[in-house]
Amino acid sequence: MRNAVWLLLSVILLLSFATARTGAGENHDFPPEVQDREKRQLLGQTLMVTTIMQKPFIMAKPTGGFEGFCIDLLQLLAERLKFRYEINLVKDGFYGRKLQNGRWNGMLGELINEEADIAIAPLTITRMREETFGFTRPFMSVGISILMRKDSNSQGTSLFQFLSPFSAETWLGLLIAYVLTCFCLFLAARLSPNEWSEPEVESSRFSLLDSFWFGVGALTLQGVEPHPRALSTRVIGTIWWLFVIVFLVAYTTSFAASLNAETQRPVIKSFDDLAKQSEIEYGTVYGGSTFAFFKDSKILTYSKIYETMSSKGDSVLARTTNEGVQRVLSSNYAFIGESSMLDLAVTEYCSLMTIPDLAAVRGYGIATRLGDPLRDNLTLIILELEESGQLHQLKAKWWRSSCSDEDSAGWNPLKVNQIGGTFLFLAIGLSLALVIACIELAVKSRKKADQNKSCCDIFTEELNLRFKRGNEANKKTKT
Repeated sequence: MRNAVWLLLSVILLLSFATARTGAGENHDFPPEVQDREKRQLLGQTLMVTTIMQKPFIMAKPTGGFEGFCIDLLQLLAERLKFRYEINLVKDGFYGRKLQNGRWNGMLGELINEEADIAIAPLTITRMREETFGFTRPFMSVGISILMRKDSNSQGTSLFQFLSPFSAETWLGLLIAYVLTCFCLFLAARLSPNEWSEPEVESSRFSLLDSFWFGVGALTLQGVEPHPRALSTRVIGTIWWLFVIVFLVAYTTSFAASLNAETQRPVIKSFDDLAKQSEIEYGTVYGGSTFAFFKDSKILTYSKIYETMSSKGDSVLARTTNEGVQRVLSSNYAFIGESSMLDLAVTEYCSLMTIPDLAAVRGYGIATRLGDPLRDNLTLIILELEESGQLHQLKAKWWRSSCSDEDSAGWNPLKVNQIGGTFLFLAIGLSLALVIACIELAVKSRKKADQNKSCCDIFTEELNLRFKRGNEANKKTKT
């Protein structure tokens, strides 16, 4: 009986041990120190942070310590997760890559060797790295871009540059306004008895052709005959002159701005444009990740860029990013590199620009040991900072441009909605003038009214005479 009891207890112990092993397997076989970390709270912990000097992410303060984008980000993370940290520069000066013996060097090597808890730097998230390390959500997205001088990437003046101050819709609106104004002037001159008093025996001073000629004269700021005499036609003339003055001032200022901004319009807007041209030489840092991207790419445009760079060798390839930037400043040269570094150069040198096209878009993340729950905690805070806009504020702080607003301000042709008030002003003036012309004709009709004919009958006859018989009277007068 005692043996049977001992046998039953042994079976129970074996089953309990197997269950414990299965639970450990569900924890992805994390190392014991990671499981212990999972149970601990970050409150009060001191995390060892490894990093590398890279402007403007991590820089040395003149008074000691560090500053930069990553340092500010680390401070925000520490405030929210309630931990302390100690920053150490990586000993060998490398970001981290897998060596032939299977070991990792740089910051990633220090993570594996437990010399650091996290690595914070412009550390690119790659497939190989994520197989061995845990990366947070990217705190910054970057890609490969092109850095050029503005004057070397400027567009020549076109033959029809004089049309650029206004958009096509604005030019069309001006043409419609001109035709409508001249036609209203023609109508008002016909209606007003002060402009055409005796339609039976004399011709109208403002024919349709005369009205259009008057409009052209105002556009060129030249007075032309005949001059308006009636109140209605003078209102049209005044409104049209004011409208023309506003348009001429807008055209002059916009044309000057377009000539100034013409040099800022890039000819090369993509890697495809760069590969097709031969006037501007281009290169990147030899042996860097950007050079490797073009070397391994199967895309025709990128392969062509690599072949061009490798065929010219040292004449286009730089040893460092700073060397590439200086070469852009001093020669007709385009430098290809990571957008974060090139954007920094643009903020320092107002004569430089980057193209909007990006290749190989990647992200910078914070690295931890694989399976460390610290990664999830950091990711949640990065998401919170991203949603609140604080990450954007940090980038604006450390990538603040030293250039004036005039250097970076863009220019666009004037559109109809920007000067729509002038069209409304013109329309109101034309309507008012036609009403005044009708009132002038009604006053004359009222004076001519007698017992045989009412004012309305005379008004109708005047309209009939001025528009139906007016042309016949003009012909007889000329004969």
